[in-house]
Amino acid sequence: MPEWPDAALLSPLKFLPIYQERIWGGTLMPEVLGREVPAGAAPVGESWELSDRDGAVSVVACGVLEGASLRELTARYGTALLGRKTRPDGRFPLLVKLIDAGDRLSLQVHPDEQAAQRIGGGAEPKTEMWYIIAACRGANILAGLSPRATRLQLNDRLSSPEVEQLLQVYPSQPGDAYFIPAGTLHAIGGGNLILEIQQNSDTTYRISDWGRVDAAGHSRELHVEKGMMAIDFMNRSSPRIAGVSDEVAHNRKFSIVDRCRYFKVDDLRLVTVWHDDTNATGSFHLLSAVNRPVRIGKGPLAEERSLELQAGETALIPFAYGAYSVRPLAAGETAVVKTSL
Repeated sequence: MPEWPDAALLSPLKFLPIYQERIWGGTLMPEVLGREVPAGAAPVGESWELSDRDGAVSVVACGVLEGASLRELTARYGTALLGRKTRPDGRFPLLVKLIDAGDRLSLQVHPDEQAAQRIGGGAEPKTEMWYIIAACRGANILAGLSPRATRLQLNDRLSSPEVEQLLQVYPSQPGDAYFIPAGTLHAIGGGNLILEIQQNSDTTYRISDWGRVDAAGHSRELHVEKGMMAIDFMNRSSPRIAGVSDEVAHNRKFSIVDRCRYFKVDDLRLVTVWHDDTNATGSFHLLSAVNRPVRIGKGPLAEERSLELQAGETALIPFAYGAYSVRPLAAGETAVVKTSL
């Protein structure tokens, strides 16, 4: 077991990725991020970068707390780690993933609190946000029902490719983000590498898998009845948040999600040192390096109690860490996704 430092001496934390095989998995994590992903019976489709799920609890990758689990950290440090905005059950409130889609994901929906209560069976609400890190030519995002789509049309076309005509479809652009409130029907298209920030939930209802079968000819389970109960048919707003269209000449912060009670997300575009403070939000911060490495630390040179992130990696900044700096380590505009509660 690690030696537990005083809460006042907590430093930024990086965790070992938890790779998940998926029938639709792709190759962009190794191609774009240089990740060495394990070979298995199915391709790797997800890397859980920060997780407190039974059977998939993140473990600190390096430093004095190497080997400690996120669950142990949360239990030991409480507010010093998480801040003043905690879950009643004490669990870490978010789940951070990289999604590597070689093929399109299923057409799916997650329940909100009311739908989860109606459906029961351990259903948990899930609102999420996607940030496109990289995309192949022709890749797209399917998110939200089109304004004219009806419940009857959706029921009638679930087994047909025509169901896509009932959805809002967007071409994938790196730097674009999508806010996916619970109840939003969605599917990530093939050829996308995405950073996903979500509530700590793993409840997903597949209502169509596009007729896909595995190597043995078996199709995956569908959850049409529960999925139809979870869809918010009143919400027809566009989920897309357009990314920055030109390179910045100085540090700038662009808000991606700011009116969600589960998390807030900013797109930081950095050309020099960025200064921030967990006390400004009252919670921990998550920093996800998108395209270039950065160093997180204290002091003007960001060296004290510091941590280096490569592109695609995420750090947990404990609430007790307070004021800190983020220093880009390569020339050019550096994109960092910042998440707080």
